Amino acid sequence: MFYRRKYYIVKNEFVEIFNSHFNEINLPNQTKHGARLVGRWMSQHDESTTEIFAIWEYDSYETYRAIETKVRGDMEHVSKIEQWYEKFGGRENVFKEYILDVKNDQIFSTLSNENNQNESDHQDVQFWLKTEK
Repeated sequence: MFYRRKYYIVKNEFVEIFNSHFNEINLPNQTKHGARLVGRWMSQHDESTTEIFAIWEYDSYETYRAIETKVRGDMEHVSKIEQWYEKFGGRENVFKEYILDVKNDQIFSTLSNENNQNESDHQDVQFWLKTEK
């Protein structure tokens, strides 16, 4: 198995908007193409920001790459994303004013009864994860 954690630091005034965007646009498209959401949580980061993160599960790193390629190639979805960004001043503005940090990391189990089946031998895993937002 391959597990991914997508993490955001979002200004508090944008949290409700961002969560609606996830539930209405991102989640349906991810699941349509085969991604499995383990869960999505949030907690206060500091007085003005909230940490939001999701854990995703895939059968393998290769499955993850195939699903992400489909997600990014879904022109209807891409159009919805572009429209959403434009509503808030464009992608660059959203990441400057509202979403202050984004991380996309492979995560590993620490349970001793796991036999490291979720570890990937691919050296480009971190590169692939770091190039997307």
